Amino acid sequence: MRAIQITRLGGPETLTEVELPDPVPGPDEVLVDVEAAGVNFADAERVAGTYLSPDLPFVPGSEVAGRTEDGRRIMGLARSAYASKALVKADDVVELPEDIGAGEALALLVQGLTAWHLLGTAARLRRGESVVVNSAAGGVGHLAVQLARELGASRVIATASSREKLDLALSLGADAAVDGSAEGYAERVIEANLGNRADVVLDAVGGAVFDAALGAVAEFGRLISYGTASHRDPSPVDVGRLLESNVSVAGFWIRPLLARPGGYKAQLSELLELTAAGRIRPIAGKEYALSDAATALEDVLARRTTGKVVLRP
Repeated sequence: MRAIQITRLGGPETLTEVELPDPVPGPDEVLVDVEAAGVNFADAERVAGTYLSPDLPFVPGSEVAGRTEDGRRIMGLARSAYASKALVKADDVVELPEDIGAGEALALLVQGLTAWHLLGTAARLRRGESVVVNSAAGGVGHLAVQLARELGASRVIATASSREKLDLALSLGADAAVDGSAEGYAERVIEANLGNRADVVLDAVGGAVFDAALGAVAEFGRLISYGTASHRDPSPVDVGRLLESNVSVAGFWIRPLLARPGGYKAQLSELLELTAAGRIRPIAGKEYALSDAATALEDVLARRTTGKVVLRP
């Protein structure tokens, strides 16, 4: 099979196209002819050796859509996705409808499931509550905006860094969209929420934005952190501020849930049903040939892409 392999840690330049033996499925695995493989920022971190990197050499990637040996179109998590063939655990196989594109489907896997659990599991969103989604045009954010509405949010406020991204969030159903920078954040969010603090805020920025977001959370509201895009800017929590407003702060990481056997099947199937019904719209991004994996990863790192980036073997 054709695959992208790295033999040393580093940047996208370490990705090399090679020929490898076809993987042999175990008794609990399914062999998939890969239609498309998802590209994530986390892939770049594994290649660099900064995030859960396996032993060298390895084939990066974890998301695949494709066909089984008996012709079923499926999707799921794979150990080595940047390849023409991959293995998916049988318990994790999710049937993929023919009328949903691979890019849209793969946008639902890690990012879509993260958005679903942020709202339903971590924040425990209740019907009629208001929600703020930071980085609302991102892979998780653009789906969280739509899912918040599906789950009964009374008002959805999006924050983003450019007019183009704010307009995208509005087109996806946000009631209001405001600049997401730290200075003046709370004032803008409260104004956009009709003078009220928000019940739920979802944040993957951290740092000064996280601190500013605390000032926009209502009494008994929840601020959920699921990332720290501002790596150099820590997110200290002043417990006194939490006590003053009875605010809860929680963290969320999707990986432990994905690692459970069958741990994402029901939720992913639900997201696919919502997509097929036109009730949510995952955004597919640029497609690259497998041989251009290094360029795809470079573009993701440089934030030159929008929507779900995929490789096509």
